[in-house]
Amino acid sequence: MGTVEGYKRQAGEAAVNLVQPGMVVGLGYGSTAAYALRRLADRFRSGELEGLLGVPTALEVEQRAGELGLPLTTLEQHPQIDLTIDGADEVDPDLNLIKGGGGALLREKIVADASRRLIIVVDDTKLSPQLGTRFALPVEVLPFGWASAAGYLESLGAEPALRIRNDQRFVTDQGNWILDAAFGPISDLPGLATKLDRHPAIIGHGLFIGMATQVIVAGENGIRQIRPGG
Repeated sequence: MGTVEGYKRQAGEAAVNLVQPGMVVGLGYGSTAAYALRRLADRFRSGELEGLLGVPTALEVEQRAGELGLPLTTLEQHPQIDLTIDGADEVDPDLNLIKGGGGALLREKIVADASRRLIIVVDDTKLSPQLGTRFALPVEVLPFGWASAAGYLESLGAEPALRIRNDQRFVTDQGNWILDAAFGPISDLPGLATKLDRHPAIIGHGLFIGMATQVIVAGENGIRQIRPGG
């Protein structure tokens, strides 16, 4: 029997097999995507991925990729990304996602939207029958209007909590704050996303609906790949 950390590594490294020389690759954030980043750097240094360029989804990823020797680029230079490898906090049977546990949801969604393929890597504990069952929904808000956004989330049925790390408000790479909104199981994902997009203080949210083109899952029964529609 393996460990969750081992499964994360298996899933992350398996996704890197999909990367080809000359690709522009989105570099996801999180513990599982970190294994993909290291494996990607290994393949690049070995000469297997000549011409590779990476677009990081977080400042921490940018720093780590630089330390590993991966060449980086920007969306301004390459507005279309061939493939992005990223993690998720919760995955439903239709491959909809909750992301943002690490706080990089806004840049992750921008990079995902610019990608031809979004490959999600998870261990099997992240699979869920319905989003919101196991994970609160991260909502990125402007500091100026965070209390208004919190009240709005409450009106939608959530219990929002301002994210605190090390006894301080968590601050995203964009200088915003995060409300973790516990909705419970979410029955109408598109409807909720539309409502969240209406509030002016909400800059982004962790619902990624219909964006994943493939999910690589590792667990006790090995590695499997899931695509939309099964």
